[in-house]
Formats: sequence, C-alpha cells, structure tokens
Amino acid sequence: MSSIVFFNKPYGVLSQFTSEGKWRALNEFIPVKGVYVAGRLDADSEGLLILTDDGKLQAKIADPKHKLEKTYWAQVEGVPDEAALDKLRAGIRLSDFTAQPARVRLIDEPAELWPREPPIRYRAAIPTSWLEIRIGEGKNRQVRRMTAAIGYPTLRLIRAAIGKVSLEGLALGQWRQMAGSYQDLQGKFNE
Repeated sequence: MSSIVFFNKPYGVLSQFTSEGKWRALNEFIPVKGVYVAGRLDADSEGLLILTDDGKLQAKIADPKHKLEKTYWAQVEGVPDEAALDKLRAGIRLSDFTAQPARVRLIDEPAELWPREPPIRYRAAIPTSWLEIRIGEGKNRQVRRMTAAIGYPTLRLIRAAIGKVSLEGLALGQWRQMAGSYQDLQGKFNE
C-alpha cells in the first residue's frame, strides 16, 4: 500500500521538511514520515501540495512529460484583456523555453479563499484581477513568468488542483492522508 498526503500549503512554507532562513517547513504541519513532495510550490506560493511514498506516483504527478494538468489561481496586477490572455492560450516564449498553450480565463476572486499573511501589497491606483490558469507543465516559477511576460505580474499564486484532486475541504495548513495501490491512487489524477 502506498501513502499519499494532500496539504493546503500556506504562504511562507517551503516544499521540504527542513526550514531555511525565514521560511518555515512541512515538518511544522505534517507528522507523516517517509513521504516526499510530488511537484513543489515556491515558498511564496500557496495551495495544494501532494506528498507520497510511491516513486511512480511521484513521477506521474511531478514530471512534465506526463502533462498532468495543474490548476492555478493567480491574482495579477491590472486587468488583462482577451488579447493578452490569447498569448498564454497560444503558448508564450519565455527566456529559456516556450510554455505550452495554457487554458486561461478571468475569474472572480475565489469564494473559498483565505486571507494571506502577510497580505499582498495594495495600490489604490492599480486594480487587480484573478485568473484561472491550467497548465500541463509546471516548470520553476512558470505561472509567474507567464503572467509577467504579458505585462500582468502575479501578486498571489494558489495551486487549486492537480488533475482531479482539488483543495476542496482542506483549510489552510490542513492535511489529510489516504492509502491505496498505485493504480487506485493514479486514478485520482487522471482527467
């Protein structure tokens, strides 16, 4: 039997069990031993983090070659128009690679959203908006780099889902564990 942990990672927490500098670590939240992160989130990003003790499942989740769709909510500076969003939908050239076409749309601020500590900077003269961005890659700081490339920097980034697994029912800083065979667990991620 494999073990899998779903965790709603707060801002300021590293995707590892050892703290570094000002950043906290997973060991403050998750007492489960022998599980490893499958698809990291930066310390300044929030949301769904999955850990498992199954190497095959970890690769299925994290390796971009599997193209497992990840859904992000990005609060951006400004309000992108359809022309800007079409650049993301077409695939956008970044400095070291071309991001694959993304499924992207403007959304209202998610109703189930928790306050971020510390809050993002607020500027009265510049509005913000929320995007739902779905990608099958997940390279280092990819979503932030994509929104910056179209002129709308990301202020807050939350991973809302990986495949069919979402944050639903997981409060900020909360985790839950399940067990099953590789085939059982793999079905949780296939679209």
